[in-house]
Amino acid sequence: MSAYQKYTELDVWKHARALASYTYELTSTYPKSEQFGIVSQIRRCVVSVPSNIAEGCGRQHKKETIQFLTIARGSLYELETQLYISKDLSYITEDQLSICLNKIENLGKLLNGFIRYNTEKKEA
Repeated sequence: MSAYQKYTELDVWKHARALASYTYELTSTYPKSEQFGIVSQIRRCVVSVPSNIAEGCGRQHKKETIQFLTIARGSLYELETQLYISKDLSYITEDQLSICLNKIENLGKLLNGFIRYNTEKKEA
């Protein structure tokens, strides 16, 4: 099976994709005035997570793979911050924030494990 097909079978990519869908739905209720502001920022960074996982899996060298996975992790942290700001601005509720943070935490664990796996594979 090619690398292109294989990444779609990864739990980490599936969870990242599900988070992107959930986040798009969540931000659809934000004020129209934020369409090109925080909504755009949130959507860009949440799409960056599964996209960078996929791109990393398509790289030939493990060092490049790890670099893209690390970028995905950075985008996840960025998303978390933007959701806190969304809560501060009363665009989402405490319950919505908690659901998002739980999803982010679970995805972060999967992503860190995948980074660790690729790092150890590189060193072996």
